[in-house]
Amino acid sequence: MQGLGNRVLVIAFDGWNDAGEAATAAATQIQAAGHFERASSVDPELYFDYQYTRPQMKADADGVRSLVWPEAVLWRPLAVDPDATSLWLLTGPEPARAWQAFAAEFVDAALHEDITGIVALGSMMSDVPHTRPISVFAGSDNEELRTLLGLERSTYEGPVGILSVIASAAERSGIPTAALWASVPHYVAGHTPSPKATLALLDKLEEMTGATVARGELPGDALAWEASIDAAAADDEEMTEYIRQLEHTRDTWDSPEASGDAIAQEFEKYLRRRGDGPRGGGKDDPRR
Repeated sequence: MQGLGNRVLVIAFDGWNDAGEAATAAATQIQAAGHFERASSVDPELYFDYQYTRPQMKADADGVRSLVWPEAVLWRPLAVDPDATSLWLLTGPEPARAWQAFAAEFVDAALHEDITGIVALGSMMSDVPHTRPISVFAGSDNEELRTLLGLERSTYEGPVGILSVIASAAERSGIPTAALWASVPHYVAGHTPSPKATLALLDKLEEMTGATVARGELPGDALAWEASIDAAAADDEEMTEYIRQLEHTRDTWDSPEASGDAIAQEFEKYLRRRGDGPRGGGKDDPRR
């Protein structure tokens, strides 16, 4: 794929950048659908706070227990087709310290792997209805990528997560980087993970890179997720009305007849109904 090339690194981290576990679940699905080997990792002692990201005791099939430490790993596909797009993966919990050094280590590893482009996956809680397609912001600070792939430029200013730090370091090193952010309905926090958001990220990733990613059980899981929220809302009149308001606002925004003024007026009416301002996506909200 022009712009990102055919050796694309997909990054997703547990934590601040991963509402509804949508981003990390997408990375997990990519890994489950392919064959990967460990290409690079970092010393966890340097980057993780074990009181925040604790090591875990796990047992194998024979019941033998062992201590598993948190780690971030760059995964290399076992088979690379030079005529098609191949995906590498960078996964792990968000580090607690030394972010610049952490990013530098993995950007160096990406350069060693001849990575031609990076796509960062994130998800954020937003005022969106679960009954409509999950919206995915596709953006980049790289002007060439925006032109070639029709991406947006984020205007967000404020605190960022590790995705932004790695993206900045990668761009400085000459690796073009894009980001995909799924909007997860904030009122479904108790219904995690959010497979519908994971599917939306994979769909957009496939469209952006040209890589083929098997969906596995995700389509069925997404239908079950939506049905479970429908059932919960059916017993809650206030929640049902709130979802109806979100649907009306979303449908207005998506209408081909909607003008910018009409959308703004509808959004103002929505805020008056709620009695407050918009719920920020938090995290790296790319739409601000």
